[in-house]
Amino acid sequence: MDFILYAVPFFFVLIAVELLADRWRGVSNYRLADAINSISTGVLSTTTGLLTKGVGLLTYAFALDHVALFKLSGDSVWVWVFAFVLYDFCYYWLHRMGHERNILWAAHSVHHQSEDYNLSTALRQTSTGFLLSWIFYLPMAVLGVPLLVFVSVAALNLLYQFWVHTKHIPKLGWFEWFFVTPSNHRAHHAQNALYMDRNYGGVFIIWDRLFGSFQEEDDNEPVIFGVTTPLASWNPLWANVQFYAQLWDDAKRAQSKWDKLRIWFMRTGWRPADVAAKYPMNKPDLSQFRKFEVPLDGRQQIYVALQFCVYIALGSFLMNLERSLPTGALVLGRGAVALGLFTLGVALENRPWTLKLELVRLASNLPLMWLAPLVGLWPASAVGWVGLLSYSLLSGIGLYCCRNRFTRLAS
Repeated sequence: MDFILYAVPFFFVLIAVELLADRWRGVSNYRLADAINSISTGVLSTTTGLLTKGVGLLTYAFALDHVALFKLSGDSVWVWVFAFVLYDFCYYWLHRMGHERNILWAAHSVHHQSEDYNLSTALRQTSTGFLLSWIFYLPMAVLGVPLLVFVSVAALNLLYQFWVHTKHIPKLGWFEWFFVTPSNHRAHHAQNALYMDRNYGGVFIIWDRLFGSFQEEDDNEPVIFGVTTPLASWNPLWANVQFYAQLWDDAKRAQSKWDKLRIWFMRTGWRPADVAAKYPMNKPDLSQFRKFEVPLDGRQQIYVALQFCVYIALGSFLMNLERSLPTGALVLGRGAVALGLFTLGVALENRPWTLKLELVRLASNLPLMWLAPLVGLWPASAVGWVGLLSYSLLSGIGLYCCRNRFTRLAS
């Protein structure tokens, strides 16, 4: 069951509620650029998932048909309860290995890059996790958990994790002993040495207590969010490849062929000795920690925020019509989303080529409108062309109003 699709509107409603709570309490847990970057990685992950989720489903279905030891019934309540608990157990080990092995951290690090902590952080998801994550859920197939049950409990597990990404909820007493809460998940997102690589559970914190990876949030050690190798970017595409690029560079620099191979599977942070000596990486001093920030004029922020809404709408459109759209349409839609979010990331960073790239993005709407009916993304219609021209005209006016700001800051 696709619970995530139906939950998306509630995600944004709860983000709005959290913003009101910020205002009421006189705190500021949101920054526009960071929130857009987090949600952008979520939109990119979701639209990528429309093309890649078959990897996990096909491997699970194959294992279920060929190596399952039992054949459990999806009509039994105990099977659903068993599957829900077992899924979280498998998730614990995927999550833990995602912090302890380079190749898995390359995918999972996306979720930890934000230096803020709010409900938009929950939407910050990887686009490459599908490559290896399916391996950790094969035990469920071996034990005979039906595919529908597996997909459903996976969605429920992910939905549960949304609410724990907030600073507004304090410790919850006895609940902290058994379940993942905002408090113990805040510790998980910290880059402080005390909290590093702790609290991996998705729903149940008991796995961490059992396997020695639990750390309580300490009032005497305020959490500093983010990763020890800062992303220092607002671009969702770079967010997804940053650590892969670092591993690739180290693999190329290593003299030993064995080191070139094993770096991908070694513990997180391991580097070949010759590379580490020649290309040292200094970890930031948290006592001097400053969040990544790029000055943005108010008009620029409004322009980027409004354009971003267009890509949220396009991503939602693709999610809603996924089952009725051909592969070509999904590829084209995902490509348009990726280009748009990349461009907006560039705008948030005030790159020197922002204006040129934004003009390319707006110009790309014309071939997009022509190609979309050909691949079945949407039907050809006069209304569509009028809407596109109106959007492009309004965007052009907005860009014209901001042009001097981009130009001045870029220079």
